[in-house]
Amino acid sequence: MTLRELTRLARVGEGEHLEFKRRVPEGPRVARELVALANSTGGRLLLGVADDGEVAGLQYAAEERFALRHAAERYCRPPVDYDTETVPLDGRSAQDRRRDVIVVTVQESAQKPHMLEETEAGADEKSGVAYVRVGEMSVEASPEAVALMEADEEVGVTFQFGENEQLLMRYLEEYTRVTVGQFAKMAGIDEVEASSTLLTLAKADILRIQADREEDYFVLALSSP
Repeated sequence: MTLRELTRLARVGEGEHLEFKRRVPEGPRVARELVALANSTGGRLLLGVADDGEVAGLQYAAEERFALRHAAERYCRPPVDYDTETVPLDGRSAQDRRRDVIVVTVQESAQKPHMLEETEAGADEKSGVAYVRVGEMSVEASPEAVALMEADEEVGVTFQFGENEQLLMRYLEEYTRVTVGQFAKMAGIDEVEASSTLLTLAKADILRIQADREEDYFVLALSSP
């Protein structure tokens, strides 16, 4: 990546696929960003770029890469794969140490869900918290989102299209989206059953889950972006 391309990217601002950090934050914080990108559709983390898009650079890029690698190995379960590219900044005086920006590229992972693991867990233990990207933020994934990541390889999902499912379809035709709580209330069932029904329909590609900062919701698969 050239400096011109980097500057143009920084001007775009943070979003679903782009995160800025002035430097590598403490381990769990940067690991959260890696986990969120890997659990979503991937993206880039620009180290050496401020929140407002200022391309300031890193004075000790090698140390920052080491801190990044340590965080990815220590706090991401399973570890998140990523690529890095160093972009040197121009226009520095002879008295000033060279500064660089590290471009971290994370692809959508085939090993989802990745968890942020801050405690020492056994190799076979499932623990930690999954994160996903919602706009310019990394937020905790809902239980339904995690369940769908874990069920990614399931095939041949079958279900009975009963009264509750018909009620749901009519609701979605009018209001386009529904949360677990809304479905539970309209169908007169508890949220555990409502969640299970929505997940089954999502696994059958009838619904799609949409991450949201407040509460995830479901939409008809044909109407989702």
